[in-house]
Amino acid sequence: MTLAAFLHHLAFATGLALISAAIVQLMIAMPVMDRPDPRKMHLHPTPKGGGVGIVIAFLAGIAALYQWAAFGRIAEPYFRGVIEASVAIAVVAFLDDIYDWPFTVKLAAQVLAALVAVATGIYVHDYRVPYIGEVYLGWLGVPLTLVWLLFATNAMNFIDGLNGLAGGVAFIAAAFLAYIAADQGGAFAYFAALLLAAGLAGFLPFNFPHARIFMGDVGSQFCGFILAVLAVVASRFENVELSFLLVPMLLAGVLFDVAFTLGRRAVAGERLTAPHRGHLYQVAQRAGVSATAVTLVHWGFAVFGGLCCLAFIAAPSPWKPYAPLLVLLVQAPWVGFVVVRSRRAGITGWG
Repeated sequence: MTLAAFLHHLAFATGLALISAAIVQLMIAMPVMDRPDPRKMHLHPTPKGGGVGIVIAFLAGIAALYQWAAFGRIAEPYFRGVIEASVAIAVVAFLDDIYDWPFTVKLAAQVLAALVAVATGIYVHDYRVPYIGEVYLGWLGVPLTLVWLLFATNAMNFIDGLNGLAGGVAFIAAAFLAYIAADQGGAFAYFAALLLAAGLAGFLPFNFPHARIFMGDVGSQFCGFILAVLAVVASRFENVELSFLLVPMLLAGVLFDVAFTLGRRAVAGERLTAPHRGHLYQVAQRAGVSATAVTLVHWGFAVFGGLCCLAFIAAPSPWKPYAPLLVLLVQAPWVGFVVVRSRRAGITGWG
C-alpha cells in the first residue's frame, strides 16, 4: 500500500469517526437510559445507545466500500452476507437496549442474526492444524461457526461493564487487525477493521474516562459480532488467507474472563443465565481497584494480544502452534491478583 493510499483511507476513516461522534452526541439526548441496579457498576441513570454511532459509521463505510472500492471487495454473496449480518445484529441489539429482553430472548435473536451470516456461506470450512495439515470440517463448520459468533458477541456484551473497557478493547483489536491485514495483503479485512476502529474512535471520548453515554448492547454486541465475522471472512475469502486465530488472540482478555467466569459459576452450581457481578473485572473493581485501572489493564491485554499476533505471524513454522498460547501468560497473574485482592477486601462470594 502506498503512502498516498494510506493517507486517503485515514482521511476517510477520520470522516467516519466524526460522523460517529455526531450521532453519539445526538444519542445523549435520547430517552433510552441505563438505570442503576445491584448488578451494575454505575450509580446514576446514564444514556445508552452510543453504539448507534459506531454502527452507522461502519455501515456507511461498508456501503462506500461496496459501491466504489473494488480493491477491498470479496465475492458478492459473502460481501452481501457481511452487510446483512451487520444490519441484523445491530437491529437485534438496539431493540434489546429499548426493551431489555430476557437473556433467552436475546440469545434467540442473536442466533437468527448469526444464521444470516452462515446462510450466505460465512462459516469455517476447514482448518489447518499444525503437523497434521488441512482438516475438512464439512457440515460441522456451521455449528462451530455459530458457537464462535455467539460466544464472541456475548463475551463483548458481558465485558461492557466499565467505562471504556469494551470500546477500548474493540478499538485496539480492530486497529491491530487492520494493520496486520494491510501488511499481509488482506484488503477487505483491513478496510472493514479500519471502519470499525473509526466508529469506535468517534464514540470513546464520550465514554472514557467519564461516561456521558454507554455504548449499550447495540455497540457491544455489534463490535463482538463484527470482529467474530471478520475472523471467519479473513481466514477464507481473501486472496491472502489470515489465520482464524488472530481475532481470538486479540480478544483473549475478554474471552478468558468470560470463559473463566462461566466455568467457575458452573462448578459452583450457579444458574449461568442469572444476572451477577462475578466477572474478574467486576470483582477487581468491587475489591477496590479503580474502574479506570481495570479498563487500562484490559487495554493492555488487547495490546499484548496484538503483539502475540505479530509474533505468531513471524514465528517459524515449528513454533507457530505455541505462539497463540502466549496470550495466556498474562491471565494467570491477573486471576491471582484478583483472588488475593478480593480476599483482602472481604469479598467471599463472587456472584
